[in-house]
Amino acid sequence: MEPIVTNPKARHDYHILETVEAGIVLRGTEVKSLREKRASLREAWAEVRNGEVWLRNARIEEYKPGGWTNHPPQGDRKLLLHRHQIHRLQSLTAAKGTTLVPLSMYWKNGRVKVELAVARGKSQVDRREEIKRREADLELRRAMARRDRRPPT
Repeated sequence: MEPIVTNPKARHDYHILETVEAGIVLRGTEVKSLREKRASLREAWAEVRNGEVWLRNARIEEYKPGGWTNHPPQGDRKLLLHRHQIHRLQSLTAAKGTTLVPLSMYWKNGRVKVELAVARGKSQVDRREEIKRREADLELRRAMARRDRRPPT
């Protein structure tokens, strides 16, 4: 499934503990904007409020031909989950330092789905270690490629 929009900073800033797929309640012009991939999850998060899960601060741009029927670009949008999933998310986010972060939006069977993650924030040291590991892997791959390119002796 090709994502409509992804949250590039989520995997960089957070340790992903668990993911869940959720539906989302949208208006007509929001769906049309998503078909044009005019959305952003960069500053978005989710929260459990009164037994419902809400996507906060996600930006879906206005649909140009929408006219007066357009939606507000930024607002709370209800996420659709089963009750047991909501209770599980609520118990997981009750722990200190965890939050709900949207990773991506994508189409599935003609409907928009949101991949939601229970995440814990990374420290600066964790980020540096990840960069060092990534650079070491890259150097290893380069060395292997150089070795494979050498003519046999």
